[in-house]
Amino acid sequence: MNSVKSSDIRKDIPLLNEIIYLDAASTTPTPEPVINAMVDYYHNFNANTGRGAYKTAVKSTTKFDDARKKIANFINCAKNEVIFTKNTTEAINIVAKGLDLNKGDSIIVPNIEHHSNFLPWLNLKKSGINLRIIKANKFGIIDTFDVEKAIDDSTKLITTTHISNSIGSYQPIYEMGDIAEEKDILYLVDAAQSAGHMKLDVKKIKADFIAFPGHKGLLGPVGTGFLYCRNEVAEYLKPLILGGGTVSNVTEKDYVLEPVPSRFEAGTQNIAGFIGLGAAVDYVKRIGIENIEKYSLNLTRYMYERINDIDNTICYGDPENIHGIVAFNIEGMNSHDVAKILDEIKNICVRSGYHCAIPAIKHVGADALEGTVRASIHCYNNKEEIDIFAETVNEIAKFAGG
Repeated sequence: MNSVKSSDIRKDIPLLNEIIYLDAASTTPTPEPVINAMVDYYHNFNANTGRGAYKTAVKSTTKFDDARKKIANFINCAKNEVIFTKNTTEAINIVAKGLDLNKGDSIIVPNIEHHSNFLPWLNLKKSGINLRIIKANKFGIIDTFDVEKAIDDSTKLITTTHISNSIGSYQPIYEMGDIAEEKDILYLVDAAQSAGHMKLDVKKIKADFIAFPGHKGLLGPVGTGFLYCRNEVAEYLKPLILGGGTVSNVTEKDYVLEPVPSRFEAGTQNIAGFIGLGAAVDYVKRIGIENIEKYSLNLTRYMYERINDIDNTICYGDPENIHGIVAFNIEGMNSHDVAKILDEIKNICVRSGYHCAIPAIKHVGADALEGTVRASIHCYNNKEEIDIFAETVNEIAKFAGG
C-alpha cells in the first residue's frame, strides 16, 4: 500500500462494524489473516514445538521459528535476540529479576511510566537498589539533561517508556540511547505504545533491552509479546523461570542452560499465538509501517484538536508531542462516568481511570477526577469515527456544564 486505507483494514475486523473502538493502547482487535494463521495451526499441525521428530511436530516447530525470524527482521536484530513472552510486563520482569545488581547500585526511571516499567524497579529497593526518579515536564516529556544529571558511578541501568500509555507523550529514546552508550550503562525501552505504530530499529535505538507487546500496535493476538535482548548482554541475564526447554543437560548436582533465547522460554509456549504474531507482522508490513505512522500521527492531532476545542474539556500532553493517544477530562465529571456514557449512547469504547500509571496521572493533576478518559487509535480508525466521538463528548460536556 502507498497509504493507509482504513476501509480495507476494517473489512478484516468485523468487530468494528458494531462499535467505535478507541482503545488501541489497551489492546487492538485481531484482523482475520492473523486469526486464520492461528486456526491453520489448530486444524493442520497442532503439535508441540521442539518435542518430536514426526512431521506434524516438525512443521509446528518450523512455523514457530518462522515467526521469530519475521519479528527479528521487522525490528532489525538477530533471530536469537528475540525472546518470546506473554506480554510486555513479563519482558520487563525478565530483565529486572535477571540482572546481577548489588546493594548500592542505582537505576534511573521516569515518573510517567506504566506500572509494568515502574513496579519491578521499585521492588528492587528492598534489595538495597537505589531508584532515581526523573520527573517529566507538565506535558509528560523527559529532559535528557535531567537524565545525565542523575548518572553517577553507581548507575547500572536507564529505563524509559517510548510513548506514555497514559498521556501519549513520546520520549527522546534515541538521545537517551546515546547517553547510555557513552556512559556504558545498560538501557531498556518499553515500546508497548510504539511497536506497530512507528518504525523501530533496535540498532538505532541502541538499547540493550526493548520490551514489546504483540496485542497492541502490532495487531497480534493477546497473550503474546517479546523481549529484544542484545546478544552481548543476554549471557549475563539470569532466566526468570527454569524448567522444560531451558536446559541442555541436567545431573543430580547441576544443569547446563540452553543457548539464548531458549533458556528464557520455559515450558510450552503460546504456539498458535506466536504464529499469529508472525502473521500480524506480515499484515503490518503489507500496510507499511511508515504509512501507519504518518496516518496515525495526523489522526491523533485531529482528535486532539476536536476534543480540545470543546468547552469544559481538559486535554493532557503537548499536541505536537503525542502519538496515538488523547487523554482528557470533562470538568466536574468522573472519568469513568464519561466512558460509560460514551459506550451507552454511541457504542464508543474508550478507557478511563489511572491506566496502570498512577504516578503519571498524579503528575499531570488528573487524579481528582479518578484519572483520565483515554482515546487511542490505530490504522483502522478514521475521521468519521473521530467526528462522532467529538460530537458525543461535546453533548456530554454541555450537560456537565449545566
